[in-house]
Amino acid sequence: MIRNILAGFSGIVILAATPLAARTLDPDKPEDAVDIMKRAQCGAKDGTPAVYHWTGKIFSRVAGEPDRLLFTGEGMNIRQCATVIDPKRGKGYRQVSREVMLFTDPKTGEVIRNWTNPWTGEAVEVMQIANDPVNVPTTFPYSADGKPFQSHYKRMGQWLAMPLEIPLFYHNVLSGDYQDYVGGQYHAMEIFDFIARADEILDTKNPTAYPSISWVRISDWMPWMKMRGRQGQLVFNAVGTKLDSFDALPTLLKDEIAAHYPTYRQAPPADDARPNETTWTAFRKWADERRKVSPPTARPAQ
Repeated sequence: MIRNILAGFSGIVILAATPLAARTLDPDKPEDAVDIMKRAQCGAKDGTPAVYHWTGKIFSRVAGEPDRLLFTGEGMNIRQCATVIDPKRGKGYRQVSREVMLFTDPKTGEVIRNWTNPWTGEAVEVMQIANDPVNVPTTFPYSADGKPFQSHYKRMGQWLAMPLEIPLFYHNVLSGDYQDYVGGQYHAMEIFDFIARADEILDTKNPTAYPSISWVRISDWMPWMKMRGRQGQLVFNAVGTKLDSFDALPTLLKDEIAAHYPTYRQAPPADDARPNETTWTAFRKWADERRKVSPPTARPAQ
């Protein structure tokens, strides 16, 4: 779901987590705040795979018309974390993952393979979201200039809430070299709200925690929709949770992964340094493969 590239690790050592005496973590301490996030994302033990599942709805938002429910969605992310020690920034962790999200029919729940665009009337092939990898920059208690990690955690009775907003604005790989002049940057917002029982996530006697999560994404149209610059956006709204294992995923996801994405049963290796995949980079590969089989028809000159 976060689109960043992990860079070099000179002077940084990746270590296995060492068991310590159980204690209660303090969200106001930078070292504990990072530990809490690692426990939410993966778990205290390095190299142990963690699986998140989410389910939700996908709407269109176009000026001057009512929002439309276009799709439902079923998604999963499988990840692992590794402890990273930096002499100045402290004990942190890096996270590596890959994820799948299926576009499903709101009425039948079945995976949509082909879709008729209601604005253009054109039948298009649906490209499911399958991004590998989706890695996260290493998180440390202190930044390079010594500033402490800002968690923004919120204690709400028996719950600990962990909100995370990620504004995205970057070069769209499907456009040309003049986007700074004419626009066309990729512009989106991803909002993650994790919430866990405080007594579970703050007590280190528990090897991991199982937060619930809400996920909202506001983004451009999916490129496979062939909207050709039409004004509007997609709004994704989903809820989910961390699961005990891959086997706890819904049958629909497990069957689709077995048939089309078998590597997604495991997280990437902890030292994975590949550039992150996004829907746009994945679509370019997907579209290029189809063009090899059926080249696009040239449009007549105007």
